[in-house]
Amino acid sequence: MDRDIPVYISELGKNLIDAACIFSRRELLLNVFRFIEPWEPFEVGVFTVTPYLMDHSAPDAFGFLIEAGGKRLFYSGDFRAHGRKGVLFERFIQEPPVDIDVLLMEGTMLCRSNGGFPDESSVEEEIVRVIADQHNASFIVCASQNIDRIVSAFRACKRTGKTLVVDVYTEWVLERMKLVSDSVPNMYWDEVKVFVPNSQYQVVKGNMEFFGDLRNAIFEPDHRITAEELQSSAADYVQIIRLSGAKLINRYIGDEPVNIIYSDWPGYLEEGEERYGASELVLLRDDPLVNFVYAYTGGHAMLEDLKLFARTLSPKILVPVHTDYPDEFQNNFDHVLVLRDGQELTI
Repeated sequence: MDRDIPVYISELGKNLIDAACIFSRRELLLNVFRFIEPWEPFEVGVFTVTPYLMDHSAPDAFGFLIEAGGKRLFYSGDFRAHGRKGVLFERFIQEPPVDIDVLLMEGTMLCRSNGGFPDESSVEEEIVRVIADQHNASFIVCASQNIDRIVSAFRACKRTGKTLVVDVYTEWVLERMKLVSDSVPNMYWDEVKVFVPNSQYQVVKGNMEFFGDLRNAIFEPDHRITAEELQSSAADYVQIIRLSGAKLINRYIGDEPVNIIYSDWPGYLEEGEERYGASELVLLRDDPLVNFVYAYTGGHAMLEDLKLFARTLSPKILVPVHTDYPDEFQNNFDHVLVLRDGQELTI
């Protein structure tokens, strides 16, 4: 995209993009970024845009009300109603924008289920069940930016007397969350420790202007935990890893089973997926010395919540987006218009 085109995003969203770029050793984006705030309208030419903060697995996901020429369009963005920010969905239903001409609504989960985990609380309960009586290491596989999942893991650790361990990248994400919340766990909490892989330390060391005091903070005794400490008392800790961290698990394989709580999209483990680390996890899933457990709830709205969302907005036209099942919308919603890629709509 042309760098002169402005990008409207929250300050937290920009921070998370920057972190992902730096830790993956890519250059920072040089677009023109303009920060937005929830429910505060801003102008883009003739358009008035109002961001609506939504409940989603990643933080600072927005829907947008876009107004111009006497017409009102609402874009749902990615949203759900069963996360730890479900109050945002309830607020939206109670105080929705009105007189919507066109609704662009996601439908990721239109024909899918959450596989026995209807909400984040049920994920937390499953983590508690698995780690309550662990005799070796436990790992939770999830995205570092899935803040709700990390909160669920932390709450489960607190209930079972375990300590949650995160790597440097995940800790940096948690530090950025302070922009919007004081209730997200981080290394300054007693029950959280940081493991410092050398590769991530080198990233921090090489970007001191970006990370500031983090380089020193992660090495303070109250914050850091070493590989030796983890292996000597493995049953006391629950480690957050991503797919790419699957190789860490092999060092704990032994007489007592290792717990792997897979808390990411199951599709990553299907044949044909090429996500880094997925093949290692598939091998571990079938290892008799591994207790492999699924505990995952999706970041997108289920069918009944999609119906409530659409019914509340009552648009003149509903256009499906972000879905593998656009034609199924007509069986579940009113005033549906399925547009193909490149097709224009004039109202």
